[in-house]
This record gives sequence, structure tokens and C-alpha cells, in this order.
Amino acid sequence: MRLIRPLRRRPVALLWGGLSLSAIGDQLYIVALAWIATGVFGAAAGYLSALQAFTLLVVALLSGGWADRLDPLRCMLAADLARAAMLLLLVALWLGTGSPTAAGLAATVVVLAVGQALFAPALQSVLPALVGDRALLPAANGLFDGTDRSARLLGPGIVALLAGSIPLVHFLSLDAVSFAASATALFVIARQRPRRVRVARARASIRTVLISIRIGIAAMRRHPLLGYVLAASGPLNGAWYSVFFLGLPLLLEQQNVRGPGGTGLGAYGMLISLYGCTNLLSNIVCGSRDMPARPQFQMFGGSLLVGAGMASFGLMRLLPEEWRLVGFACAAAVCGVGGPMKDIPVAVLRQSRIPGGEIAAATRSMIAANSAGVLVAMLTIPTLVRWLPLSLVVAVCGGVAFGAGVIGLVRHAEWVEATA
Repeated sequence: MRLIRPLRRRPVALLWGGLSLSAIGDQLYIVALAWIATGVFGAAAGYLSALQAFTLLVVALLSGGWADRLDPLRCMLAADLARAAMLLLLVALWLGTGSPTAAGLAATVVVLAVGQALFAPALQSVLPALVGDRALLPAANGLFDGTDRSARLLGPGIVALLAGSIPLVHFLSLDAVSFAASATALFVIARQRPRRVRVARARASIRTVLISIRIGIAAMRRHPLLGYVLAASGPLNGAWYSVFFLGLPLLLEQQNVRGPGGTGLGAYGMLISLYGCTNLLSNIVCGSRDMPARPQFQMFGGSLLVGAGMASFGLMRLLPEEWRLVGFACAAAVCGVGGPMKDIPVAVLRQSRIPGGEIAAATRSMIAANSAGVLVAMLTIPTLVRWLPLSLVVAVCGGVAFGAGVIGLVRHAEWVEATA
């Protein structure tokens, strides 16, 4: 398969292997944390996600002035080690006190968000150099994007199967081990990478903390499709995050939907795993294709599917109780198809249409926009669900994502991507 051709390069294979384990661990953590937070705080759990988004936003805004001067592999290595250490500390405190504390959860969310904000731009900047052949970038992006997609299949599936047999705390332990595995792979790559692999560095004119974000925004806006994606990513990501990590677990509990083992957590894990299954299948198809000359139809068509699936979650209360789990499963599967349709072309355009020294800044601008969207949504949704039906709020979030796709298609229907 064309999708796996980049794995012929040893650094790419090592990096992919480490990130695959780390991504599965992340999904264990994400699903477990979402369930713990909504169980303890109810709708107020959104404020924990708001803290995460705020941290991502601040780091994305303030780190560019110095992070772009660091060796990206060493930056990724440090981020993985810090996240593993913080998770192990939370596990130790949890086992010592018998339950997670609000302060411990908040500190963990902050440290993991800092690590994510540093890791993602470094990965985007180093990947073209490790791959070497620009023609393989669609396959490489499909391959690495597939680590998260496959993790959404495997990680939540593991949660669904083990929810009734192992303590929640040890899902966090497994995440810490996965970060250690990723760090080991990065260490080997940093020690053994070929001399010819050189990563483009940011321009020396970056002297203040905000200039990097400005450079990233300007780089994205030079391309019409990337400029629109940047503008729409905040509302779209805020809506998606609100549904999957707050609205969906609350809906499952509110409607008494049960999955494997007769637990609500089992149902939640099963749905996220099914989302990951269609995510992965879509990723394989999109990553195996050449970049289309008119990528906007694939990109914004993906947003339509995501929005339609999320809006459907809000309609499940209309089904008989015995059919609701099936209905949620179908909606999750539809959502999963749409993500790679947009994300892979966006990554390829960013890596091929933006100068190498600005790729990290452009990625950081996307992180900032996404984080701002999640921050606003997670500060707003907990209040909205006190006054409006939860199912209506979820349906509106789906409408936001669907609307982003419609506007994108209307505005850019005539665009043809240059072949050079």
C-alpha cells in the first residue's frame, strides 16, 4: 500500500511506532478523564476542558519565540517525558488518597496541554525532513494522522472491555507508559538520524512571543483554503469537543444508555471506538490518494458529515430506549468518516504551500484557533445546559459544524489547486 511507503525510512518507522503507542495511551486517558470529570462535576466538567484549552492557547501564543529555535526532536522528547512524569505523579497521589483531587486533575490537564502544544508544531516541522520525498507527504500525513484515528478505535475499545475489571486510575498508568515508549523512539531517532536530515528553522527575525503567531496566521491566510480553515477551526473544534467530551457522556447518563458490562462508561468507550473505526477507514482511503486538484469538496464535505453526525446525537431521545445505543453508534460512525477528509488535505497544503521555516508557526496558529474555540465553548456550554435541553445544545453544536462546511463550499467552489 502506498500509505505505508514512508515506513521504509527507519526514522519515520521509529517515530510512527512510538506515536502509535502514545496515541492509544492518550485515548485511554481522554475517555477515562471525560467520564471521571462528568461523573464528579456534571456539566461543570466543561470548565476542566476550558482550562486545558486556555493552557493550549497561552502556550501556542507565547512559545513560538523560543520553541521554533529548539531542535524539534528534542522538544518532542522533553514534552513526552514531562507528560509521563505528571501522569505517574497523579497516579501516585490517587492511590495514596483513594480518589483524584480537583487540584491533581487540574495540574495534570495543564501539564499535558503544555506538552501537546509544544509537541504538535515540532512534529509538523520535522516530518517533511524525515520523509524526504515531497510526493510521499500525503501518504506520510495519512499514516501519522492514522495513529490518532486507529487509537480512537483501540483505546476506547480497551476502555469498553476493561471498564468493569480494572480501576480507572490504571488507565492513566497505561498512558504514562505509552509516553515513555514514544520518548524512547524519539531518543533513538535523535541519536541516529542521518546527517542529511535538516529541519528548516524559523527566521531570525522572530524576536517577540507574538510575532510567531502573526507569521503563522499570515502564512495560512496566503492560501485561500488554509485561510478559511483557520478562521472556521475555532467554532468547529469547539462544537466537536463540546459534543464528544461533554455532551455525549452526559446524554448517555441522562438517557440511561448502557454498553459492555452494563456500564455507561462501556457505552461511551464503545461509541468512541466505533468513531475511531470509521475514522481509520476514512484515513486509509484519503491517505492513499493523491492530493485532489479541488480539495475543497473533500475537505468541507467532511465537515458536513461531522456536523450531521453530531446533530443526530441530539435526536436520539426520539428513539425507543432499546434502539438508542444503535442510533448513537450510527451517528458516531458518520462523524468518524468526515475528520480525515478535511485533516489530511489541510496537513499536506500546510507542509507543501508554506515555507519550511513557517510550518511550525502555522501549526501553532491552528492550535491557538482550536484552543480558543474550545475555551469559549467549554465556558459557555455548562451554562447553556442549565437553561436549555441538553439534546438541543448538542444538536446546535452539530449545526455549527455543518454550517462551517456549507460556507466553505459556497465560498471556495471555484478554487483549483496549483499542481506545482
